[in-house]
This record gives sequence, structure tokens and C-alpha cells, in this order.
Amino acid sequence: MMNKAETRLIKANGDAAETAAACLKAGGLVAFPTETVYGLGADAANGKAIARLYVAKGRPSFNPLIAHVPNLAAAQRLGAFDAAAEILAAAFWPGPLTLVVPKAPGCPVAALATAGLDTIAVRVPDSPVAQAILKAFGGAIVAPSANRSGHVSPTIAAHVAADLGGTVDLIVDGGATRVGLESTIVGCVGTPTLLRSGAVTREAIEQVLGQRLATPGTGPGAAPAAPGMLASHYAPKARLRRDAGDVRPGEALLAFGPQPPAGANRAVATLNLSAKGDLVEAAANLFAHLRALDRPGIAGIAVMPIPHEGLGVAINDRLARAAAPRDTT
Repeated sequence: MMNKAETRLIKANGDAAETAAACLKAGGLVAFPTETVYGLGADAANGKAIARLYVAKGRPSFNPLIAHVPNLAAAQRLGAFDAAAEILAAAFWPGPLTLVVPKAPGCPVAALATAGLDTIAVRVPDSPVAQAILKAFGGAIVAPSANRSGHVSPTIAAHVAADLGGTVDLIVDGGATRVGLESTIVGCVGTPTLLRSGAVTREAIEQVLGQRLATPGTGPGAAPAAPGMLASHYAPKARLRRDAGDVRPGEALLAFGPQPPAGANRAVATLNLSAKGDLVEAAANLFAHLRALDRPGIAGIAVMPIPHEGLGVAINDRLARAAAPRDTT
């Protein structure tokens, strides 16, 4: 469990943006208004901060998070924009539209924020408060809605305090949000696809594009309705064996905790999610370690048991997906 934090509440004036930026740079969690709803912000490059964010929200699984940036140039440092993505960015940014695009080479966003995918969701918010914080911070900020998972999205600071007070470090009160509805999400990987309805209508997007948006699962190149929906979506090429009490010939070891399993010395390679047995650290390392071990010469990955509590529930969910047979049809 995450320790209770002393949550500060400040008005969005004076040096609020600099205060929020300093908190984010220190690995803190900052709730702030966008034009849609209040977001719960963390440094997009800091895996441990993002793991804290999942705990604060009580999020049941590691869903991909939206990276917020101040402008298109910053977005293009994170993702590769095709012609359709560029058209939509020019028409609707800054504003309540999120674009899912392939990751750019060297994308600094932590693997935990993208749930280990090769795509990234990115948005340029149209909110003076959010823009001031982004510019003061100088990097991407992941910011899902600042509420407990399953609760109504927050549109005033009091909603955030009621849900997350004591679990986040700072709330920036910028008054009521203007739109009050989450951003629309469009996938721009192949055929442009409406992944989530929101503040920008399908009709407005289709008019700008000059074509109809695909529905998830239909049309060539269409993406699944939400990243991670397919049971085998997270499956690496190497066979993954969960709750392993030993290491077999040809296997790499994905360890957890200070005690190695039987046969650990014959592992082709070894990475430890957390030698201390810290689930926050393990969550931060999960996707990067899986990718690092999924390479030629490694036939399988033996994964030590992870406790089914706290973040361990989400970690085990993703490991179950990684171990599922891959759909090759």
C-alpha cells in the first residue's frame, strides 16, 4: 500500500505552475485542471511515480495513460505522426482530442505509462493552467482523470480532494473545468479509428479528415477498442512461465525479491523486478524487463511468484496476458 501523503491545495495563480513542476520533478503526484476534467499528473518518464499513480487511483490494471504536452512539436518527440494525425492535430490542438500514434525512436515515456505497447496516446490540452504547468515542467506529464477508478470524473478541485486527498501530493485549484467530458481518442495507426467518444464529435473529426472513422475491430489496420483487450496482447515471443519455483535450461529469469529460485545460476539472463520485494518498484520495471529478456537465444522466461495484493494484482494480470497463447490468425 502507498503511504498517506499530506495533500496540499493551492490556487492556480502566482507561482502555482512552478510549485507543481517542482513536485512532479521530485516524483510527486499533482492534480490539476485541463479543459476536460481534472487530471492526476505524474512525470511521464518516471516509472515509480507512475506506479504510485496507479495505487492512488486504485486502478485495477495497467491501462495505457495519456501523455500531455504543450504543443505539436513536443508531441512529435514522443510519437510518429502520419498525415491523418497531423491533420487532426492541426485542427483540434490544443483541445480535447487524444491521438494514439506509434512511439517515436527514443521516446522518453516510461514503458509502464504505455503498458508496454509500441504506441503512445498524446494530447495537447487547451487549459491555461495545464499549459503553464507543462511549460514549467519541461516534459510530458501523464494525467488520467483525478478520481478513484470507477468514480465519476472530477470537474472541480473539491471532487479531487474527496476522492484522492491523502494519496496525492498537490492539488492545483483552477476552478471548474470548461468541457467536463473526457477527450475523444482516435487511433492513427493505419486506418484512423475512433477508440473513445468524447468532447470532440465523430462528425467533426470525419469532416476534417474527409473520410469515415473506422470502428474498433473493423476495417484494415483497425485497432482494438482499447489497448490490452486481447488476451494475448502482451505476449512476448519467448514463452513465459509464471509462478516459477525453478529455472529450466534455456530460460531467462524474471526474479522478484531477495531469494533466487532453484537453478537460478543456469538462467540465460536474469533481471529482478525488485530485489527488495517492493511492488511499486516491480510495477515500474515490469514492461521494460519483459522486453529486455525477450530476445534471441532465450527460449522462455521463468517468472517468480508475485504477491496477489496491491499493485501485485495488476502485475499478475499483465503477466497472465503475457503468458496467454498468441493469436496467430
